Amino acid sequence: MTTVDISDLLSPGAIAKAIGASDAKVKKALKDLGIDPKARKGVCSYYGKDVVPKVRAAIAK
Repeated sequence: MTTVDISDLLSPGAIAKAIGASDAKVKKALKDLGIDPKARKGVCSYYGKDVVPKVRAAIAK
């Protein structure tokens, strides 16, 4: 099993802080957009920084 370095990845909470939205809105946007996490650690999901603009646009609608 390969290990993934999560230091460059963001949790939904970190994405929410970056765009100034609530965690719930970010999680809903991720689900609605069908974006899968790049890594998981326990119950936490981690996403690449490339999803931030997509989430910001989805929340702005």
